[in-house]
Amino acid sequence: MPLKRPHQHRDVSKHLTANPVFSREPISVPRFKLPHDGIDPDVAYQIIHDELMLDGNARLNLATFVSTWAEPQAQALMAECAEKNMIDKDEYPQTAEVEARCVHMLADLWSAPDPDRAVGCSTTGSSEAAMLAGLALKRRWQHRRRAEGKPADRPNMVMGINVQVCWEKFADYFEVEPRYVPMEGDRYCLSAEAAVELCDENTIGVVAVLGSTFDGAYEPVAEIAAALDALQERTGIDVPVHVDGASGGMIAPFLDPELPWDFRLPRVASINTSGHKYGLVMPGVGWALWRDAEALPDDLVFHVNYLGGDMPTFALNFSRPGAQVIAQYYNFLRLGFDGYRTVQQTCRDVATRLSAEVAKLGPFTLLTDGSELPVFAFRVSDDIDNFTVFDVSAALRERGWLVPAYTFPEHRTDLAALRVVIRNGFGHDLADLFLEDLRRVLPRLKAQAAPHRNAENAGAFAHGAETKESVRKVGKPAVPAARQAES
Repeated sequence: MPLKRPHQHRDVSKHLTANPVFSREPISVPRFKLPHDGIDPDVAYQIIHDELMLDGNARLNLATFVSTWAEPQAQALMAECAEKNMIDKDEYPQTAEVEARCVHMLADLWSAPDPDRAVGCSTTGSSEAAMLAGLALKRRWQHRRRAEGKPADRPNMVMGINVQVCWEKFADYFEVEPRYVPMEGDRYCLSAEAAVELCDENTIGVVAVLGSTFDGAYEPVAEIAAALDALQERTGIDVPVHVDGASGGMIAPFLDPELPWDFRLPRVASINTSGHKYGLVMPGVGWALWRDAEALPDDLVFHVNYLGGDMPTFALNFSRPGAQVIAQYYNFLRLGFDGYRTVQQTCRDVATRLSAEVAKLGPFTLLTDGSELPVFAFRVSDDIDNFTVFDVSAALRERGWLVPAYTFPEHRTDLAALRVVIRNGFGHDLADLFLEDLRRVLPRLKAQAAPHRNAENAGAFAHGAETKESVRKVGKPAVPAARQAES
């Protein structure tokens, strides 16, 4: 079914009108086709500026993981680099050098065996980075299967049903069978035992998420890796791990340094993160890193001439601005390890304090408390039947707060939750204002005779916690090869 634009759902004027105060004389311009003549730049600015006032306030958006604040110096550098095309390594060699420095810094942060020889690249975000990592896993598996004289036409990937939608897209676009581990009871993410159950000789990798978009919880990467080690010892089946650290990859190194989740685990082949999430950059940059050159098949890499030398590139996108990469490097220099640790600890402190205060209000039960990612999820308590999380989300929106309400995936569709993401720039003062507004709406909600909103009429405001298509769930074979080898 073709996508519908917002204006196709209602009757709207086909022209935009400008206020004479701004335009010097009344004018009308077409809304949906190119104007015949140009207009004064101030008028064009004002028309667009006025319309954008209808957008939500990004700083009050507690749905998004994406950074909504940056220092003026970072914004100035981004403006200076907006016209530099990141793909043109030969024309903008110093921007390319800065990108390489960021890769080495991340490799060191993630305990790569040899950070100076790390393999990695910048991307437009963690979704593109995930695609690249998935492609590398698929290609490695294909090379190994063909070398063994075995068929390489039925690859599959194992992951929890809670993965971000980019992994569903990867499986669909690149013809890999997704095997989703469903939620069970109070387990809302992937477990080691459940992951191994779905692995067989056609499994290209297991995706472990360091910070679920549903509730902010870390998946047990070390336990998953250990279970896969045991699987290989029993069956000979060697399944690598990719860590989707879109958010947690820039939290755990600073706040959970003893937690083994990164290249310290030999089975971890690749990691991705979003520079524009807890990397603290404005939207538009992600990072993909591989343990070593062997983990990234060379036939996926394109080589360009770079100052008379070889510059390998690996990307799905082509032209894109270098601004966000420069901003990432600025943050690395500006903050350093201790600065990042301070920022992330502040976010976690705000999250844990705010979640504790929400729990004290009475009608809510915490699912997570923000002690991993600075993100917490909560539901309406069992004894409340006259309002829903969707009512709470709508009531908070009246004051400008954007808090997503969503239903969990199959096997736990009975569970509906609200999620609050704490980012840099959202301090204790804003948390107090949020709490005050939440307290203010509760008497009205408690006075309702029955819920006003549910999942069907609340709109598509899941923001990263979308339910996967049921046809793609689990997908486990009748008798996994791993079990055949054991029997």
